[in-house]
Amino acid sequence: MQRAVQNYLRHVTVERGLSTNTIAAYRRDLALYTQWLAGEGVDDPSGVTGNHVGAFVQHLGTREEEPLQASSIARVLSSVRGWHRFLLEEGHTETDVAHETKPPKLGSRLPKAITIEQVEALLDATRGDEIQQLRDRALLELLYATGARVSEAVDLNVDDVIDQDVVRLLGKGGKQRIVPVGSFARAALDAYLVRARPVLSRRGTATPALFLGLRGQRVSRQNAWLIIRAAAARAGLDIEVSPHTLRHSFATHLLAGGADVRVVQELLGHSSVATTQIYTLVTADTLRDMYTSAHPRAR
Repeated sequence: MQRAVQNYLRHVTVERGLSTNTIAAYRRDLALYTQWLAGEGVDDPSGVTGNHVGAFVQHLGTREEEPLQASSIARVLSSVRGWHRFLLEEGHTETDVAHETKPPKLGSRLPKAITIEQVEALLDATRGDEIQQLRDRALLELLYATGARVSEAVDLNVDDVIDQDVVRLLGKGGKQRIVPVGSFARAALDAYLVRARPVLSRRGTATPALFLGLRGQRVSRQNAWLIIRAAAARAGLDIEVSPHTLRHSFATHLLAGGADVRVVQELLGHSSVATTQIYTLVTADTLRDMYTSAHPRAR
């Protein structure tokens, strides 16, 4: 069973070029699945049936210890279905036993953006001339200016900041895209690169990483989360703010300002415009609320 899982993970790593984070998620999902199968007495892929897959999905949502929400169950099932499809294609099984298993229905969830005023308060909470403040402001300004995923931001190297006003991001599946950097983010990056990064770099081993921790190492995704959470607390924001909140806000504010959805799709690195169009629903809801509160005949 474990050999079959490792073969699949090797396949998606080499053939599909998936990111390290995606592969790690696949590994966790399939470990959860194979452990459950072992508890059911199944120790070989050929012994798995469609009933097993269906029972596993039900187990995820009803187990006593931390039952999963529908979105998490759908993600795990996606990993399971990919593995069984691979087993069939490679001739390890005669049927795709997971093909008929459907994920639970997901509720319609709109991206959670914050207002421009809240973004400004968040960024203002990082003002200062200390090394850590210069770094934190550069990171947050860049996230909001580019709509980068947190993994894309922390994976940046110094050489990825090119031509003064653009940055090269490496997205899902190893796809590169060039995204403009506004004047505020550019100024924050310049201040960090000149006054803070050289100091941080001397504290650790040589690294091309753009954003460095206090010991001179590359900032991790977890550190980026903590940086944003701390800034939100200092700004007095009583809402949950994450790196993805800035990505959502980037897209929402662009569309509200009149940007074309296809342009926003390219900036975000979405493979399908349908993913980007979710943000148009957010702006439409905002317009509807404004109309309802302002028009004398709306209520």
